[in-house]
Amino acid sequence: MALLLAACSSGTATDTGAAGTTTSSSSSTSTSTSTSTSTTTTSTTVAPAEEVALPGLGQGDSGGAVLALEQRLDALHYDVGDIDGAFDKVTMYAVMAFQKVHGFGRDGRATDELVAAMAADPGTHNALAPAGGPNRVEVDLGRQVLFLYQGGALTRILPVSTGSEERFCSEGWCRNAVTPKGAYSVYRVASGWETGPLGDLYNPMYFNGGIAFHGAYSVPGYPASHGCVRIPMNAAEWFPTIVGNGWPVYVSGGEGDVIAPAQPEAPPEPVAPGPTITLPSAVPPP
Repeated sequence: MALLLAACSSGTATDTGAAGTTTSSSSSTSTSTSTSTSTTTTSTTVAPAEEVALPGLGQGDSGGAVLALEQRLDALHYDVGDIDGAFDKVTMYAVMAFQKVHGFGRDGRATDELVAAMAADPGTHNALAPAGGPNRVEVDLGRQVLFLYQGGALTRILPVSTGSEERFCSEGWCRNAVTPKGAYSVYRVASGWETGPLGDLYNPMYFNGGIAFHGAYSVPGYPASHGCVRIPMNAAEWFPTIVGNGWPVYVSGGEGDVIAPAQPEAPPEPVAPGPTITLPSAVPPP
């Protein structure tokens, strides 16, 4: 069932009216002449534009085709939430994540072309941090997606929105909104809403200073945050139950930009023992 987009405009009508009376008089005769001017009202009605069916499946659609779409996305490790045949916002985010990974337009609609690409997708992905450990999170800044690995296997792909790279000012200093590349680890997990100087974060998981994964009502198809990694609200519910303190996080520029694990600090070099000094025995006073 396709969504319909209707556009219409209404016509306008203008009514005008005028009447004039002229009286000519003299001492002997009086002549009265009345002139009436009638106004024609013209009404123009513009017919509504033809309803245009948007291509493919989108939010609000339901049925067997949507159910098959959700099943295929779930098999490819995209988070569709409940597999119930209802194309809701969660399904839209899953479709957008697939679009991001494979270079399609990021509108969240499942066109015939996109569904065909899903059917042909082998579900394989090049790891951004292949030596990063069996349990890890990879963030692809170029494609604006997140890959979750558990036990060495890819288990979930989420759409994200990272730093917009635009200039902003807060707390008396200005900087660019960036999500820095590198190897990190989650060091603090909070539950529920947390208010920071730049806004509210839902179930935040901090991994680089004040930069965190967190749920957001808006996760557009492009970088839009102040530096945090936004994830959809539904994903923010289960994400902290898997990812916890100590989990490795790798932020990459995209495919081909492999991030190496952070190297532990080398232990200090041992200090070579110095020569042994023998002190003379104390001589008792005479």
